[in-house]
Amino acid sequence: MPDCTDLTTLLTGDARQQQAYHTLHALGILATLQAFDPVLAGTLPLGIATPVSDLDVICAVWPERQGAFRELLHTHYASLPGFVLRETVGQDQAAIVCNFQYQAFAVEVFGQACPSRQQYAVRHMLVEHRVLEAGGEPWRLAIQQLKQQGLKTEPAFATLLRLPGNPYEALLALEPYTVAELRAWLPPLP
Repeated sequence: MPDCTDLTTLLTGDARQQQAYHTLHALGILATLQAFDPVLAGTLPLGIATPVSDLDVICAVWPERQGAFRELLHTHYASLPGFVLRETVGQDQAAIVCNFQYQAFAVEVFGQACPSRQQYAVRHMLVEHRVLEAGGEPWRLAIQQLKQQGLKTEPAFATLLRLPGNPYEALLALEPYTVAELRAWLPPLP
């Protein structure tokens, strides 16, 4: 997953990934949010989505652009079902979050004053991608099984990786590792 912005890789994925590609294309959200460096994160690009997985779009929104970001979201998506625009805190930093429904997907747009690829959601996804490359299909299936049992993505990975403590922070400790290093380190699956 070298290019987080290349959605065409979804077209070669499973049916849900292909559906996500067509939904994102029809919505035009990446083009609409282009000024905010949008990146699709989460389980769909990884091929471990469940039927209720949403489309997570991560954006870089600097303080001087927050008003324009809110206005853009309101202009383009306020008429869609479930539209909510709110502020929250993530990574100890203010964030603007927009949620709505489009076609068969819940969509969440998350914007912070941080480059998109440095935000936790993208960093987690890149680590998880390397773990899945290292572990192969057995790991992908094991993660999906834990998710179907109700675990969120990062806790599912931390469980299988036997990482102690906060699963969100523990996964970030694996950022420096290559696929080959992770392959040599992965614990056996239960």
